[in-house]
Amino acid sequence: MPKRFSTAKGREFGASLREAIKNTGYTSRELAEVLDWDESKLSNVANGKGGVAEVDFAVLLGICRLDAVERRHLQRLYLATGERNWLQQHGACPPAYPRTLAESLAMADTAITWHPHGFPALLQVSGHVRAEIASSSTIPRQELDDRIAARLKLQEQWLQRYNLTCMFYLHELALALPVGGDDVHAEQLHHLLQLAVRPRISIRIIPTAFGAHAGMRGPFTRLTFNDHEPLVCVENENSTLFLEDKAAVEGYGKVVQALGRSSLDCEESKAMIVKLGERLSARSMSADG
Repeated sequence: MPKRFSTAKGREFGASLREAIKNTGYTSRELAEVLDWDESKLSNVANGKGGVAEVDFAVLLGICRLDAVERRHLQRLYLATGERNWLQQHGACPPAYPRTLAESLAMADTAITWHPHGFPALLQVSGHVRAEIASSSTIPRQELDDRIAARLKLQEQWLQRYNLTCMFYLHELALALPVGGDDVHAEQLHHLLQLAVRPRISIRIIPTAFGAHAGMRGPFTRLTFNDHEPLVCVENENSTLFLEDKAAVEGYGKVVQALGRSSLDCEESKAMIVKLGERLSARSMSADG
């Protein structure tokens, strides 16, 4: 079955506008009557198909009583729902909650994440989250608790997706990095093992001894969907890039294939995590003694 043409911008626009309309308390028919529109016209707008002038769309947003930030966000998206490839520039640092990634994860069938020097956000325990965010040179200190809560919310939403198949590729060096200190490090390794036994979660490690590998250029997440074309999310210090161009997505697909050839299998990876955890425990006991 062919995939429907849809973009990350269009899907975010549609989901956000439908939620705004729902919060008005009107039915679709009632809201169309208030606007003096045909109900089909309202449906087309809510599904990202356009069909109304910007001034009419602004009237709709006014009835939805959105705050200024959300109103401007939807107005920008309305003009570009069909555009592929989305560079979100965040300013000094990204927002606390990765809205577009979260909504894409909620619709995806598979998610493949690679991180060459750290743990993906979805796998981090709270102590790791705090230590990583606190180490940033751009995130204001007063936002620390809100950002931790936002990341844990994303994790909770992800874990509730029982039909999402996930593959995480990590480097051995990331496992050895004691983010948050030895206690948090030990908790993080134990958490990995707990996740690795879940039926739809796979964790594979690229050993240091492998040397140069295809993932050295940086982290990314590749998502596939039942109804839409795949996309790749690349998160940077102050921007996020959603790639939907076919050639670019296929290029990352080749990187994923190469990572599979470079990494240990799931059982070997679990054994490596266990071994590192045992070494950490022995070192801790030696220090206490």
